[in-house]
Amino acid sequence: MSRKDLHDWLWADALELLEEAERLRQQFFHPPQREEPAWEPPIDLLETSQAVHLVVALPGVAAEGVELSIHNGALLIQARRRLPTVYRQARVHRLEIPFGHFQRRVELPPGRYELERRDHQDGLLAVTLRKLS
Repeated sequence: MSRKDLHDWLWADALELLEEAERLRQQFFHPPQREEPAWEPPIDLLETSQAVHLVVALPGVAAEGVELSIHNGALLIQARRRLPTVYRQARVHRLEIPFGHFQRRVELPPGRYELERRDHQDGLLAVTLRKLS
C-alpha cells in the first residue's frame, strides 16, 4: 500500500468514526441545560379508541426505579441506567447504550388519561393509559 493510499484510508476511517459519533449524539444525547438528564429513550406511541399505548426501550433499567406521571397533557418517564460495576474497571472499546439519569416527556393526544397498566419486561416498558370520558 502506498503512502497516499494509507493516508486516504486513515482519513476515510476517521471520517466514518466522526459520522458514527455524531449519529449517536443526535440519537441519544441532547445538549444539557444542566448536568442531567443525560439521554432520552426511544418510544413507540399508539392510540386506540379506548387507550393510548407506549412502549419505551429501557435496556438495563430496573423496573422499580422507573417513575411515571401525567402532567399538562404529557406523560413524564424518568429513571436512571446505572453504569455496571465491571465497566469501571474495563477498557471500553465501544459504548453505545447510554447510561445515567434520563427523562422523556411524551406529548399525549388531546384528552384525559389514567394509568391502566404498566409492564416492564426484556428491556421494554409497556404503558397503557386509559382514556377518561
